[in-house]
Amino acid sequence: MRAAFYKATRPGVQGIYSHAVQWVDRGPYSHCELVFSDGMSASASWMDGGVRFKRIDYDPDHWDFIELPDHLEPAARAWFEAHEGEPYDLPGNLRFVFWLVREAPEGWFCSEALAAALGVLEPWRLGPNGLAALLLSMYPQQPPQTRSGGFSFA
Repeated sequence: MRAAFYKATRPGVQGIYSHAVQWVDRGPYSHCELVFSDGMSASASWMDGGVRFKRIDYDPDHWDFIELPDHLEPAARAWFEAHEGEPYDLPGNLRFVFWLVREAPEGWFCSEALAAALGVLEPWRLGPNGLAALLLSMYPQQPPQTRSGGFSFA
């Protein structure tokens, strides 16, 4: 299992928002996914309506990957199965750009869902860049951080 972090930006309003998340969250990432050993991905996505599983063809030019210990996979999959279909936490995501906004008591944004599935306490505190830093501190990887500030583990 591995975590995938989106470092590219889409065109239009989504790209503007991605840049804002990257700037406020102080890093190259604006979205993240958990990729299970069978190739299925799970996250929470505004475009997909909340917590979901999905097959994704990852372009390594747009994504960085962090390998995670195998023993985490059963509990992480069970978390996503238990929460599948729950709504997207738009206010929780917006708080990374608009700090006065509070998260919704129900629903999940991407890094919050991944962190919860991995057993992190208070997962709402982590944006994609904070989650990447936490995972890299817990599960060091090679090669080290690139000059651009992103991580390259394709």
